[in-house]
Amino acid sequence: MEVKVLNISGKETGAKVQLPESVFGITPVDHAIYLDVKQYLANQRQGTHKSKQRNEIAGSTRKLYKQKGTGGARAGSIKSPLFNGGGRVFGPQPRDYSFKLNKKLKSLARKSALSYKAQDNNVVVLEDFTFDSIKTKNYINLVSALNLTNEKTLLVLPSQNNNIYLSSRNIQKVKVITADQLNTYDVLNCGKLLLTADSVKTLEEAFAK
Repeated sequence: MEVKVLNISGKETGAKVQLPESVFGITPVDHAIYLDVKQYLANQRQGTHKSKQRNEIAGSTRKLYKQKGTGGARAGSIKSPLFNGGGRVFGPQPRDYSFKLNKKLKSLARKSALSYKAQDNNVVVLEDFTFDSIKTKNYINLVSALNLTNEKTLLVLPSQNNNIYLSSRNIQKVKVITADQLNTYDVLNCGKLLLTADSVKTLEEAFAK
């Protein structure tokens, strides 16, 4: 699949980039995407939720009233889950939500997500660029020139570029990552995927390993 290369002013440069079929042209596997997104979201969870059971509640251990003759149900402890302020039955405990996925499955999921973006013509390729200084206005001008002001965008760079990253950090609906940080969730979560000519090559090399 050939894509025209644009400059940061949104104009065509005359060059074209071939998106590799092995990365952007496979038959997407939805279940692989589901598992990879599920793992990504699970890994975001801290798992620090905790409620107290009856043995952890601070309170008297005295029997509330005599066993028989009151006409009420028998009760042995104020810390019983039946009473207000008592312990919680089967409440949440701290746990680790992360789980393992095979590398090949994760790779398949990412290629499937990229293929969906390519099928929907939501991949934009830019010529390699950088900013001379860290200015939010620089990145706003870039997004505006591409007519993507109200669109969620994900820019994938071949390597770390602090001037671009820091210029984008204070803008809503915008995310900048490097090729080695690419994940299925971010690709699906954006409306337009912005790549540079070099990041296309970097992704092809990474998936070829």
